[in-house]
Amino acid sequence: MNARAVLAAQAAASADIEDSLDTVAVGRRIRELRKAKGMTLDALGEAVGTVPSQLSLLENGKREPKITQLMRIAGALGTSLDDLLAAQPVDRRAALELQLERAQRGPLYQSLNLPRVKVGPRLPTEVIESLLGLQGELERRLNESLATPEEARRANTELREEMRECGNYYPDLEAGAQELLDAVGHSAGPLPHHMAADLAEHLGFSIRFVSDLPHSTRSVTDEKNKIIYLERSSRADHDPRSVLLQALARHQLGYGEPADYADFLRQRVNTNYFAGALLMPEKAAVAFLGEAKKRRELAIEDLRDAFAVSYESAAHRFTNLATSHLDITCHFQKVHESGILHKGYENDGVTFPSDHTGAIEGQTVCRHWTSREVFDVPDKFRAFEQFTDTVSGTFWCTAITERHSSGEYSLSIGVPFDHVRWFRGRDTKHRSASSCPDPACCRTPPAPLEAAWGGAAFPAARANTHLLAAMPQGAFPGVDPTEVYSFLERHAGA
Repeated sequence: MNARAVLAAQAAASADIEDSLDTVAVGRRIRELRKAKGMTLDALGEAVGTVPSQLSLLENGKREPKITQLMRIAGALGTSLDDLLAAQPVDRRAALELQLERAQRGPLYQSLNLPRVKVGPRLPTEVIESLLGLQGELERRLNESLATPEEARRANTELREEMRECGNYYPDLEAGAQELLDAVGHSAGPLPHHMAADLAEHLGFSIRFVSDLPHSTRSVTDEKNKIIYLERSSRADHDPRSVLLQALARHQLGYGEPADYADFLRQRVNTNYFAGALLMPEKAAVAFLGEAKKRRELAIEDLRDAFAVSYESAAHRFTNLATSHLDITCHFQKVHESGILHKGYENDGVTFPSDHTGAIEGQTVCRHWTSREVFDVPDKFRAFEQFTDTVSGTFWCTAITERHSSGEYSLSIGVPFDHVRWFRGRDTKHRSASSCPDPACCRTPPAPLEAAWGGAAFPAARANTHLLAAMPQGAFPGVDPTEVYSFLERHAGA
């Protein structure tokens, strides 16, 4: 190797060392060795040809040294470059100081906008240990919050199992809703808007419609002044009764800030249940469904029309009452047009797709199920019914589709074959078969298509950025408290 090649190799090696330097650790090592030799900054600076202020920056890890400079420093301190770069703390105290220096320079500490603590010999060891302990615990909690999607899925799975065990029927919530309805004298039929307002007045609240509701909220309750703020909307599908009743349910059930995501999820499910029980009172809804069962004319759209609610609300309410009052087991699905399952409930033995934790949200539904087949039905006015033979048995389902801002969704209610005799639409000629989770059912392309296009098709997938995002933080996930407080402050004066 010629001299030019040797110099090039040395330069490359020096660049690699400089790139991998831990400036904080190297700086502390220089300080330790200097003090061990009894040298001042001035003396070391004179020995290596560097002003003391530059050496101070090096020792504090605020300047990255060049390899040639480190070689001169190592020579002046009577050590080797390898020993200088090894940067092993001489004792536990030095190790703690180094750890605190690194922590304070990290992104977590800097994000807190706290003043830097000067790490020196006068700083007690227990203070360093305490600061490091706090840093570690904060980092642990933040990492835990980043894992919230997994925790949320587990919490949702546990809640769904509980709902299955009780047939999705909660007598205490039914009784609480009936008590409120009795207080305002509502006994039968759809809950009129004026009765919903009477419920608010009975609980001491006034209602305000506003056009500047925080975008992350559906309503805001001012407990201090007893005001419930609702969005002023011109959308035909917007039912302010439902949003108002959910806010009243939260108050009536005594819910405060959720302790964790599982608590938040349970509060949301219970307030939705309570609101549904106010919109479709148990006694009246059971009588309506019981009469329809006698006629063998059960239909979710009839329940929707009888109580002037959305199809989804009627479907959820049917799952509350079907098992406990009609002796019918059932399942519910809300599926996006992409085939992704967003919501689901079952106590009839149907097998939903799930991950290893039992979570079903985000899983792809078999394309042969009613909740997927309905997207291809031209007639969107009437419900679509279908029998589906699955690995868990034969199920009959009725479904419709609804369009939302995030796309089209199907809403379906299904029952085992033994219960279909009570439903309108049981004479449907539509039939399908699903062998999922067998990949050959609908996840593996048919052989002719695979032969024609396998290895030759490279689609650009649509980026679902939400799949990589952490769950929204805060007591009420996804809600900006500053925005809410500013909203209330703005309206309190009015």
